[in-house]
Amino acid sequence: MEEIREKKQHIRDQIAKKLENISEQEKKAKLQAIESRLFDFANFLEAKIALLYTPGALEVDTGNIIRRTYEYNKLVVLPAFDIQNYNVTLMKVDDPNTDLVPGLRGNLEPRPDRCKQVPLDCIDIAIIPGIAMDEKGGRIGSGQGFYDRLLPKLPITSRKVGLVFEDQIVSQIPMESHDKYVDIIITEKRVIYKI
Repeated sequence: MEEIREKKQHIRDQIAKKLENISEQEKKAKLQAIESRLFDFANFLEAKIALLYTPGALEVDTGNIIRRTYEYNKLVVLPAFDIQNYNVTLMKVDDPNTDLVPGLRGNLEPRPDRCKQVPLDCIDIAIIPGIAMDEKGGRIGSGQGFYDRLLPKLPITSRKVGLVFEDQIVSQIPMESHDKYVDIIITEKRVIYKI
């Protein structure tokens, strides 16, 4: 198990180096392409309640995706993380300008005093972050396992869609028994259906 964790950390380090070499202009173009693919994606268009995320380090920036999702009259749900209990609470966010605060993981999270909790079984589509993914849907996140605990609790009918740059696709993610897969991956170049 320790060997797998070391391999995962090695992949995180490699991805960090790759992403450092991408210019801001190139990154912006890649983000626009991913966004475009997501908003052309039938499962996303048909969804009424979308679980999104606010990015941490090395994750695809979803700021504009969140803003655009409101324009499509969808309910935006974001995760709030309980670091001590390794729990995730899903909350409806009506206004990202007033409803989000910095969380303990370093990214923005819903304010519990302004946002209402959303039951897991209401989620139509879940947009999942990752630092690296493979074509089988294997993913490496921050290493805290929040999404590995969340994914199996979502309805089987909820599409689990990972967003990464093509540079974050690796040949194989070393998976442990508790690691969970996404169904679909969207990069700036393609939509990958889990094989």
